[in-house]
Formats: sequence, C-alpha cells, structure tokens
Amino acid sequence: MKAIFRLPFEEKFILINHHEAARNVASFFPFTNGKTIHLQAENLEVCTSEELKSSFFEVENFPEINAELNIPQHEEYLQKLEKAIEIIKQNNLPKLVISRPIAKEISSINLEETYQLLCKKYPNTLCYLLISDEEIWIGATPEILGKFNKKTHEFFTMSLAGTLPVDEEWSEKEIEEQKPVTHYISEILKKYVTLSEVKESETYNHISGNIKHLRTDFTAKIGDNRLEELIEELHPTPAVCGIPKEFCKEKIIEIEQYNREFYAGYIKIETEEEIYYFVNLRCAKIYKNQVIAFAGGGITALSSPEKEWRETELKSQAILHHLQ
Repeated sequence: MKAIFRLPFEEKFILINHHEAARNVASFFPFTNGKTIHLQAENLEVCTSEELKSSFFEVENFPEINAELNIPQHEEYLQKLEKAIEIIKQNNLPKLVISRPIAKEISSINLEETYQLLCKKYPNTLCYLLISDEEIWIGATPEILGKFNKKTHEFFTMSLAGTLPVDEEWSEKEIEEQKPVTHYISEILKKYVTLSEVKESETYNHISGNIKHLRTDFTAKIGDNRLEELIEELHPTPAVCGIPKEFCKEKIIEIEQYNREFYAGYIKIETEEEIYYFVNLRCAKIYKNQVIAFAGGGITALSSPEKEWRETELKSQAILHHLQ
C-alpha cells in the first residue's frame, strides 16, 4: 500500500510507502461508518517533481469493478432530487446534500500522467493518489476540514459551499446554501476555543478549475488534546451532509442507495509542523476498465433538479476530463 500527496500551493510531493508497526502518518476516513485506511511509515518522504520516480505509480493488477454499484442515470437521479426537495420542505431543512457515482469506461490509464495533470490544473487543492491491493483512489480536493499548527495551536477551517461555473453570477439559492455551513462551523468552534476568539473572514469566491464556490475562513486557537474531538464533531459538515446531521445522514443513505465509501469522508496527513484534514471531494475510484467519479450538491427548497444534475456533471469533470 502506498500514497502520494501534493498539498495546496506546494511544489513538493509527500510519498508514503506503508510499513506495518510504524507510526500513522496519513489516514482515509469514510463518509460514515465503514473501513478506514491508515498509512504507516517511520518518516515522510518528500521529493520534487524531478525526483519523483515512475516506478512509484506502477500497479500490478487494477481492481475489478463491483457490478452491484448503483449508478443512476439522468431521470432516476432527477427523481432522487425531487424526493430530497420534498423531504427538505416537509422537515424545513436548510439543506440536504445528495450525490451520485458517475462511470466512465476506459481501456487503459496512465496513473502518473493523470496525477501530474491534476496537480498542474488544480494548484490550490490537495492532490492525492492512494494505491492499495484492493482499491485505487485519486482526487484533487479544494476543501480543508481543518489545519492545526502544532507549535502555535492555531486551527484553520473553511465553509465551502455553493457551486457555479466561474462566469455565472451567484443567486439566492447558492447564498442560502452556504449560510448554514458557515453558522454550523462557527458554533462548533466556539465550544473548543481556549486561547482566543474565533476569527471569521468575509465570504469570497474560491475558484477551482472551471467552477467556483462561496468560501468563508475561520481561525482559532485550541488545545491539541481536543483536536480529534473537534474534527469528529465537524465531520461531516453541512457542505457534504446537511442539517441536522444525523437525520440528513439517514436520508442520504435512503435516497442515494449507494455506499459513498471515502467520498465526502476526510483525509488526515501529519507532518512535522502541522496536521491537515481534507474533505475528500473531486475524487474517483479507478478500476481495470472503468473510473467511477463521485459528485454531489447541496439541495435546498429552491433547488432545480436539472440544474443540480448539471452541477454534478461539471464537478465530475474535474477528474474524468483529465484521465490520461
């Protein structure tokens, strides 16, 4: 088992070749209950693009596709979204996040070229590739669930929600979709702050390739003994789930009828100075003859099912359009 990471705005890569009995340096957590993958190593190996060896990307056998995966087509997905909107209205929910797997047939794939292209196209994301005996995941996620500085105890997180093509104007739907995420994060952080107040930025545009999101940043100082507790309470945020959390998780499983696995879960990476937690978005699972991307959107009472379908098409292209 092995993984490679490129942190946002960084040029160097973090390589991990898993060794049992070493310390945990990175982990992949599922959206909800399920398998967690822990990567163990004595130290993080850091290298430049020139030092990166092609042999790291070699795979003996690509996994076979699971025929049981439910992949909804256009009309079926629109029906799922109509059901979600009905539940939102009946229960007066601020939002509910519905997603779908999107399949693309392939005859072959070059993991190294695909990964390098993602790094080039999305410099402000965590670009990763996870290779295990059972599965291969790739992603370029724009969302930080948390970043903790071990020396200063400063914690950073963001409210990232609402999605449009970069050339379109924000509507009431996207603005109202982001508000509950911001409020949710702010209220949780206030419970954990020990050394300062919670600082909240103005809301601004976050550009990720061909799409943009509404983003609000938060910083606060917290004790390291409560870090994991904070992350567990933040995840899953309304940006990938909804409010109230447990009710929305139940409805997501009921409506989507597929296992999100690591999609909308989170990835933890620990370096010497910082601990990072990234929400696993803009990701895909790679099989022998198929790539399954995952994409979703925040559904509100104002949502248009057809527009939400187009949003998932747009998001899935972050990976599917760059396969090599």
